[in-house]
Amino acid sequence: MADPVVARIRANPKYAELKSKRSGFGWLLTLLMMVVYYGYIALIAFDKEFLGQRIGEGVTTLGVPIGMGVIVFTVLITGFYVRRANDEFDRLTKEILQEVSK
Repeated sequence: MADPVVARIRANPKYAELKSKRSGFGWLLTLLMMVVYYGYIALIAFDKEFLGQRIGEGVTTLGVPIGMGVIVFTVLITGFYVRRANDEFDRLTKEILQEVSK
């Protein structure tokens, strides 16, 4: 038995807009994360000398801050997604529910 509320939600043009925006944004961030992460892994695999360069007179190599950059990038894009989800996606969801409940 199909729920009529679910059918009205799926028929709402704003629902299609929400799905499209959320999916596209998710795929974009996924692609960016994969490029950053696998780029770092590729550097580890194919250019150890570059990552092994020492920074200054200490024992820290260039690979450490680049690795930290990958972690920071992950936190930043997560925050970026959460911010957009809380603003735009939640607003669209509320509008859809208001229109359907009329």
